[in-house]
Amino acid sequence: MAARTDGDPLAPGTRPHPARTDGDRLDPAARPLVDALSAAFPDLGGTVTEAAEARRVLAATPPTGKASPSVGAVEDRSIPGPAGAPDLPVRVYRPPGRANPRPTVVFFHGGGYTLCDLDTHDATARTLCARSGAVVVSVAYRLAPEHPFPAATEDAYAALCWAAAQAAAGGLGSDPGAVVTAGDSSGGGLATVAALMARDRGGPAVALQVLIYPMLDAGQGSGSYTTNATGYFLTAAHMRWFWEQYLGPDGDGTHPYASPLGADVSALPPAHIVTAGCDPLCDEGAAYAVRLRRAGVPVTRGHRPAMFHGFLGFPRLLDDARTAVAEVAEAVASTMSGRKISGDVGGVTG
Repeated sequence: MAARTDGDPLAPGTRPHPARTDGDRLDPAARPLVDALSAAFPDLGGTVTEAAEARRVLAATPPTGKASPSVGAVEDRSIPGPAGAPDLPVRVYRPPGRANPRPTVVFFHGGGYTLCDLDTHDATARTLCARSGAVVVSVAYRLAPEHPFPAATEDAYAALCWAAAQAAAGGLGSDPGAVVTAGDSSGGGLATVAALMARDRGGPAVALQVLIYPMLDAGQGSGSYTTNATGYFLTAAHMRWFWEQYLGPDGDGTHPYASPLGADVSALPPAHIVTAGCDPLCDEGAAYAVRLRRAGVPVTRGHRPAMFHGFLGFPRLLDDARTAVAEVAEAVASTMSGRKISGDVGGVTG
């Protein structure tokens, strides 16, 4: 088996994927799903150039087969946004039972800062709530290009501050010492930036950041942008379009809140980072794990070499998704027990 990209030994019990002989690095079980997702997804930057049209295309696509587990309660509400900005819609998921305290996960959906909403990521938020036993606050931050950078980052920080205040006041039935930022793709970028902003602005305290194939670098120059440019659902062309929408004509892609891969990462909370070998964003997630470790920040990284961007949303269909969900849930639950996370939790390089 190959060595890990971040230089660490393989975790015990890692199960390699069968070798492919057709040149396709994707798990065979994932190929039909990737092809179906690719066929339904808008041709961003090609025949589809406007965000409004891309959203219409996505709204017209049939259900994807994501699991939607039952939770104890779901509540839609509005919370205060940043100063001078509108209120933020959030959806609060509570696990069943009355066990207290619980972790609080402030969750930011993916979609390249441009697409998706509370409904598109309802199944993911439900799964996280059900599996981790945490209260999940899913945030509908403002989208680009109508609201370019830094609108989403300010919304993310406002939501984190609200959730932490609610936890401290007992409003969520959760532990104020176990507040977690989490997200997938662009939401992973926001989870990263919310933790940076909390450090830079004097709070609130964040116990853990869960970064699921995060979007961390506007430079888009990593090797996985080339090796995974096409053929695995999310493409390098999609990413170029997303960054153009998010930054606009005058946005600073080097700002650490836009590209946290280049930020000062000292004194940040522990992180659990999920990466997929067949994803343009794979290398930046791996590089962020390395940077955090070098700064003395505890990190676990669950790398799935034969998976694609978005795989974690399909635990009913993919073994690797079930494993990744369990690892994320364990990382979140560990914020309540005082267990420290360190090392890696699975996977080899693709």
